[in-house]
Amino acid sequence: MAGQLRIIGGAWGGRRLSVGQGPGLRPTADRNRETLFNWLQAHVPGARVLDLFAGTGALGLEALSRGAAQAVFVERSKRLAKALAERLTVLEADDRATLICDDAKRYLQRVPQPFDLIFLDPPFDRDLLVPTLAALATPGWLHAGTLLYLESAHAQAAEALPAGWQIYRQKRAGAVWFALAQASP
Repeated sequence: MAGQLRIIGGAWGGRRLSVGQGPGLRPTADRNRETLFNWLQAHVPGARVLDLFAGTGALGLEALSRGAAQAVFVERSKRLAKALAERLTVLEADDRATLICDDAKRYLQRVPQPFDLIFLDPPFDRDLLVPTLAALATPGWLHAGTLLYLESAHAQAAEALPAGWQIYRQKRAGAVWFALAQASP
C-alpha cells in the first residue's frame, strides 16, 4: 500500500508525492519536519545538504524546496532509491540533486566533501547513529558551523556526539527524539 509525503514549505510547499511503505521506512513526520525547518530557516538557502539515510527523501526534498543549492541523497535500498529518483524527476530537481544507491558506511569511506547541513535519520533498530557520527568526525566531511539533524528513538544519542560538538535544539515527539547539533571539527 502506498502512502504520501507532503512537502511543507518552499517552492514545492503543499505538493504531495506518492511513497511506498516497507519495513523500517518511517519518513520524518510533518510536524517534526516543520519544527526542524523552522530551526533551520536561515541556514538552508544556498546550503550543500547530505541526506545520508534518505529513505523517502523527505528531509532532502524539503531542503531543496526551501532553497538548498545541492542535496546528496544516500539510500542503500535499490527499490527506495529508484522511487526517490522518480520523485526528483517529477519535481524537476535532477540538476540540484545527486542520488547514490549505497550503504551509508561505504559512502562515508569515500573521499570526503564538506556539507553545510547533514540529515541523520537512520533506521532505529540498527544502532547506526553512533558509528555514523564517528565517521563524520573524520576530517573533510564538516566545516566550522556544519549543522547535523539527528533523529532517534533515544535521547542518549546526544551522549554519542564527538568532543566539541553540541546540541543546541532538541525535542521529543511521541517515540521520536530529534535534535539539531553543531559540529566543531
